[in-house]
Amino acid sequence: MFKFSIRRSLVMVLAVGLFAASTLLTSANHSWGSYHWARSSNPINLILFDNVTSAWDQYLAEASADWSSSQVLNTSIAPGSANPKTCKAVSGAIQVCNARYGNNGWLGIASIWASGNHITQATVKLNDTYFNTARYNTPSWRRFVTCQEVGHTFGLDHQDENFTNLNLGSCMDYTNDPSGTAGTNGTANNEHPNSHDYQQLSSIYSHTDGAAAAAPTSEPPPAMNDIDIDGPGQWGRLVRSSENGLVELYELDFGNGHKVITIVTWTLESRRR
Repeated sequence: MFKFSIRRSLVMVLAVGLFAASTLLTSANHSWGSYHWARSSNPINLILFDNVTSAWDQYLAEASADWSSSQVLNTSIAPGSANPKTCKAVSGAIQVCNARYGNNGWLGIASIWASGNHITQATVKLNDTYFNTARYNTPSWRRFVTCQEVGHTFGLDHQDENFTNLNLGSCMDYTNDPSGTAGTNGTANNEHPNSHDYQQLSSIYSHTDGAAAAAPTSEPPPAMNDIDIDGPGQWGRLVRSSENGLVELYELDFGNGHKVITIVTWTLESRRR
């Protein structure tokens, strides 16, 4: 009877452990659907066009260096020529812009243009209307949001969208306190990628595509490249919203596999639920 109880307890402990591990592995997957850049070999080389002011240059350089530590991608920064207000996308590259986009509630947005599962171009917008305020005008907030929005353009989603739990030490984890110094979300900072972000990138880019795969399956409509990803009227259909409404995913479908997908990060003051 005693031996049976021990054996049954061990089985129960093992089962619980396996379930917890399975849950952890499942929740740790944070790819953005199956979207990725097509390439014939790894690492893929991606250009980040710099359309940001000097206040942001340091953080863009850090994000580029951080993400280039991945084994499957290299990023380089080149001077941009876009109007930061519109931040018009450029085929085969990532436009990074900052401007005073207005009191519209969003802190940062990342958008990808997709043909099927392949990303063909991307943009990042950082809203100085809020980053010039005391709450967000800090190195930790600027570093956190830049790292995260650029990370989205590679096909990464968030590791976690709870703003009040402990920091995971990843810029792909939402938080009220990216520096970790206030102690409200633990002591880890969320200003850089962590090992799981790099593992997820390796998983996303574990395969390679033929050279022809980079070409769109059909010619995208001209309107797809003329939109200004500035507000809900241009974002399309709401696909997903976090529990508190501070993170939302929108999709604008142009047909024949052509889509523009946008992840919106709302300010903490925009909490709607």
